Amino acid sequence: MADDISQRTKVLIGEDGVEALRDSYVVLAGVGAVGGYALEGLVRAGVGHIKVIDADVFNDTNLNRQILATVNTIGQPKAIVAIERARSINPDIDISAEMEFVSEDTLPSLLSKKPDVLVDAIDTIQHKVSLLRYAAMHDIVTYSSMGAALHLDVEKIRIANIMGTKVCPLASSIRCKLRDVDTKHITCVYSEEKPIHVDMDRDEHGKSILGSLPTIPAIFGMILANEAIKHIIGSKD
Repeated sequence: MADDISQRTKVLIGEDGVEALRDSYVVLAGVGAVGGYALEGLVRAGVGHIKVIDADVFNDTNLNRQILATVNTIGQPKAIVAIERARSINPDIDISAEMEFVSEDTLPSLLSKKPDVLVDAIDTIQHKVSLLRYAAMHDIVTYSSMGAALHLDVEKIRIANIMGTKVCPLASSIRCKLRDVDTKHITCVYSEEKPIHVDMDRDEHGKSILGSLPTIPAIFGMILANEAIKHIIGSKD
């Protein structure tokens, strides 16, 4: 199975690239709208060792944009569904799940083994900042998704260091909170399209419901995976 799944990949990046991916260890925080697609890209490319972090469960509002959400996975833990999906693609993959929230208290345990790459697809700013701060302080190469909701224009999607991002309100807020740490290893996927203004509904907790199609989060997720893959095969040299 391992040889078959890597056949087309090997044509593009060679045996050394395939081996680099197979030997690599990636931590993926969040497997929702963006993170589910990032997982798909990482697994299909042949990343050999993955840890998934997500404490959430699927609900029916996830069906419009999350690749791991189906009528059969509603109510199931996202991290467990992610493992099952990964193994259904590559049975040889070494993948584990942590169903915990990211915080200053949990990060030392969650990242006790330093990954080759950290992929951040968390959508809660408090947890996101904690993760990125920890990554910056421990020199972990990180690819992070900024806000994918309220966007339609794929041509405005950009890749930049967190301190070089523009327009995105989430990125702006995070930049301010990380100014006291060295963020040279934090690369972001973000949009320079101004968020589309809509009258937002609120959920049962009073939190604004951000409008989103499946397309932009999917592109964000695949870009995260692609950047992680490029780093891994480049770092082999």
